Amino acid sequence: MPATIIPTFRYHDAPAAIDFLVEAFGFAVVVDVRDGDRVEHAQLTRGDGMVMLGSMRDDDFGRRVTTVAEAGRPTSTPYVVVPDVHGHAEQARAVGARIVMEPEEQDYGGANYVAADPEGNLWSFGTYDPWAAAEAG
Repeated sequence: MPATIIPTFRYHDAPAAIDFLVEAFGFAVVVDVRDGDRVEHAQLTRGDGMVMLGSMRDDDFGRRVTTVAEAGRPTSTPYVVVPDVHGHAEQARAVGARIVMEPEEQDYGGANYVAADPEGNLWSFGTYDPWAAAEAG
């Protein structure tokens, strides 16, 4: 069953963010609704996971959220399960992702790394699958 919690993001340059997430992190665009250069709503998937995003805007919801630049630091870090941490990190690096924590083995199992997207959101990628661990436990 696909995840029922879906992280959402607002970007100053949402079209560029979509391109980056596809090229660097391997997401696929399933919905991309635009009004000119503004992304009204986008849905990107990777495996059974999904993120949604849109352009920053000055409306009731938009005034309640902030970007990394405005907050001064990331406010969340989505975790994405990948089968090959080292290969995924190299793909991300090849298209310009800034790797902020290199791939390394974790005490609780698996390996992970952390990369920043162009607007400073941190994304964690790892081979540890918490769903499999919960089912085994």
